[in-house]
Amino acid sequence: MVKQDSKKILKDLGIRIVEQTKKGKNPEIKFPLRNLSNIVFDKKTKTLKLGDKTGTRSFFNVAHSKKFLQTIEIASIIKKELLDSGKHEHLRGVFYMAKRTIPGTNVNIVDEQTESDKSIEDLEVITGLSREQLHVSANKMGSIVGNIIIEDSGDVIDCSKLGRGGYSIPSITDELEFKKVNAKYILYMEKASTHERLVEDRFWEKNQCILLTSQGQTTRGIRRLLQRLAEEKDLPIYVLTDADSYGWYIYSVIKYGSISLSFASERLTIPGVKFLGITMDDIIKYDLKKHLIKLEDHDLSRLKQISDYEWFKGNKEWQRQFKMMKEFNGKVEIQALSSKGISFISEKYLVEKIRNKEFLD
Repeated sequence: MVKQDSKKILKDLGIRIVEQTKKGKNPEIKFPLRNLSNIVFDKKTKTLKLGDKTGTRSFFNVAHSKKFLQTIEIASIIKKELLDSGKHEHLRGVFYMAKRTIPGTNVNIVDEQTESDKSIEDLEVITGLSREQLHVSANKMGSIVGNIIIEDSGDVIDCSKLGRGGYSIPSITDELEFKKVNAKYILYMEKASTHERLVEDRFWEKNQCILLTSQGQTTRGIRRLLQRLAEEKDLPIYVLTDADSYGWYIYSVIKYGSISLSFASERLTIPGVKFLGITMDDIIKYDLKKHLIKLEDHDLSRLKQISDYEWFKGNKEWQRQFKMMKEFNGKVEIQALSSKGISFISEKYLVEKIRNKEFLD
């Protein structure tokens, strides 16, 4: 969607509110509900999506009035300050632009950033525009290395010639242009430390792949970049995380989407992604039992949560993994493979698993 479309959509939203007011009506906004009762798992596309339930938010409803005002104010800021100027602003910056007192009162439009963040998410749902199309950015937390040349704001970046640090992935990745991609697959990993090991070992060069990492949970920008590479360049994506319920949750979010961002599933999910490791079977195969970390209550709680997800319920292999974790009463970090040798992960573990197609779906 081009910038002019974004501006027009927000302008039309404002015009509808003005017309309602001129006619003496209670100004209101209609939008799809984002609560759990309206989130469904689409078995055909294998993604989480919003259902058909809708709600309204009106100005003269005491329960709605402040959120209504916040939504309109944030829309105005985005239209005038960001889209009209062609500039981008961070979530934190938008919060400060909106944080001011309503004239004639001692009430702030927003008091906490969570309020402006939620208003931006509401605008995404109301308008069908993504946060990125609204020119709002977030923290960048990831890097990419490999035979891929990217154009970013007129600058051409060769990700094979940026040392051990790689290219720092921006928050907004829709505007990146892939000038050249020469890879057989993408290896995404949860841990930056694992990424550093593979980069130093030149794993990407020896195995003709692209290495991509974040720091924990995958950001929207990284998920969008992965999806674009999968769809536009037809590249398979393999996910490498710790053998714990949180790492497996990261894989689940990349593949199926998340409840909180179900409204953005079409732009973020990658149903074809495969889980490479670490698995409970790896603990046995590579003799990692002595490196098990005992599960705590929060681990067990998250394990129960993901094992009950509809997309995992009927998956026998994943249910076997969940059962084994309970039986071991332990989890293992990727770094445990270093006990087999500093380059064991790059020279043996990954090479063998990918060659033998030892993936979980």
